[in-house]
Amino acid sequence: MSANITIGQYVAGTSIVHRTDARVKLALVIAYAVALFLSTGWIGICICGALGALGYVAANIPAKLAVRSLKPVLFILLFTVALNAFTFNAGSGDGAPASTGTIALAGTFGISLQGVENGVFFALRIVFLIAATSLLTYTTPLIDIVDAVRSLLRPLTRLKVPVEDVAVVCALTIRFIPSTVEEAERIMKAQRARGLRFDEGSLLTRAKAWVPIITPLFINLFRRADTLACAMDARCYTGAARTHLSIARMRRSDSLAGALGVALLACVAVFL
Repeated sequence: MSANITIGQYVAGTSIVHRTDARVKLALVIAYAVALFLSTGWIGICICGALGALGYVAANIPAKLAVRSLKPVLFILLFTVALNAFTFNAGSGDGAPASTGTIALAGTFGISLQGVENGVFFALRIVFLIAATSLLTYTTPLIDIVDAVRSLLRPLTRLKVPVEDVAVVCALTIRFIPSTVEEAERIMKAQRARGLRFDEGSLLTRAKAWVPIITPLFINLFRRADTLACAMDARCYTGAARTHLSIARMRRSDSLAGALGVALLACVAVFL
């Protein structure tokens, strides 16, 4: 696995976060995401960030892993800030001074200080959410995550929801994220060896340069999906509930930690 690929990677450990029941961690991540997107002020977003940092400290996960998990979405973060920062109401365009809170660059085009603040706020939401989900995968084996999804969705079986199939899809998605990134890296290296350049020419030229990357990547993904489907069919996969060698049982401390965590995040979402 490439050193830059951390999404879906499990880091073995014996910390309190590693020992916490996977269902509790999954519920806390969901509550954390809700609190992030319902918080409308800086106090709420800072509390969420502090809670996420506390989780990494408690799990003994190096900060560099959290930073690496943000590399795939770095462009999205920059685009989010830029989209909110730039404005066409910076001035009148006739030499008049820019309006309060804006910096005129060319005519009415400029930078809004309030827009920069909003962009940073929205980008931090994305950063904290990715960090929280990465912490879940760092401290929880894939099979435990799948079992947690299956357990939390089990009540939906009364509504004829294929819970087993949903759990399998979640497992395959997490499992093949690193493989997909590795595949993209191999294709990029092969295309560079053939003389393809991604950092030369106009914006349109650079966008076209990605076509030889995306096309074979999607072809390989569909081929892999077809191979996987044939393998599952050959093994007579029917979506029936599978048995377990050991049954995960939630401890009282896990239940207490989950209840306190959800209550705290609910207060952040409602009041901050």
